[in-house]
Amino acid sequence: MKAVFLDRETFPNYIDIALPEQIRECIEYPISTPEEAIERIKDADIVLTNKSILNAEAIAQAKNLKLVQVMATGTNNVDHQACQQAHVTVQNVEGYSVDSVPEHTFALLLALRRNLLSYISDVKAGKWSDSKHFCFLDYPITDIAGTTMAIFGKGTLGTHVAKIAQAFGMKVVFADHKHAETIRDGYIPFEDAIAVADVISLNCPLTSTTQNLISTEEFKQMKPSCLLLNIGRGCLVDEQALVAALKNQLIAGAAFDVSQTEPMPADSPLNELLDMPNFLLTPHVAWASDDAMRKLVGIAKAKMTAFIENLS
Repeated sequence: MKAVFLDRETFPNYIDIALPEQIRECIEYPISTPEEAIERIKDADIVLTNKSILNAEAIAQAKNLKLVQVMATGTNNVDHQACQQAHVTVQNVEGYSVDSVPEHTFALLLALRRNLLSYISDVKAGKWSDSKHFCFLDYPITDIAGTTMAIFGKGTLGTHVAKIAQAFGMKVVFADHKHAETIRDGYIPFEDAIAVADVISLNCPLTSTTQNLISTEEFKQMKPSCLLLNIGRGCLVDEQALVAALKNQLIAGAAFDVSQTEPMPADSPLNELLDMPNFLLTPHVAWASDDAMRKLVGIAKAKMTAFIENLS
């Protein structure tokens, strides 16, 4: 069988992409545009893609195609209807970042609460050497123990974030759906979660009902001391509203690992916040610990192997 990996460059070279032994040939491309994908997969049996787009035209012209293996959890880069019409199976990978994403969440949270970047920057600039005392306390340091974290999303990641929060001595509440008419067991109303939270962690999927889940009205309801963590999807938060909230001190800070458009464009509203010490932004890497990537590859290989074996 022949495989084509459309965007191998989304994984570091030192991460070995192991494939089932039934795949005799694999052609790897650093990255592929939708137009390039049409030519590149036309004789492939299996296509691997992380974020490269597979549209209806590419799928229709790939006469040998049997499987699209998405090397990630989200499959919105693949035209599912076209795959269904062509009898092409689409598989994703789940559960690989159950440690990486929550750990990244708390790395950002602790950096904000303890003003780590400001202190580290000042030490590098020689301020500690110039200090009259054994330490300098130019920035507030706040513990997370005893504070309340509101988590939006009670799936695998949200549940794991909750366990870590509780280990730190935080109180955890799970927010129910926005505008929910009835409140499920184990949840509190959306508006109550917004109001009570010292820290908000967004771990829910992006859907038509969660787009701009946090916008102007929600920021007005938050505590001025609240921190907002978005390690989910950029479109969960109205970025213009976030800029206004931070500039008007409606909340104490925010940390994001995502942007509404990725890679983040030069005219993104988030660029207005990059010089603010209470806003941290990482380039969608929360999922990408070496351990998580190797686990992802292992799960993908197992799923591809099972698919191939089921063909015979």
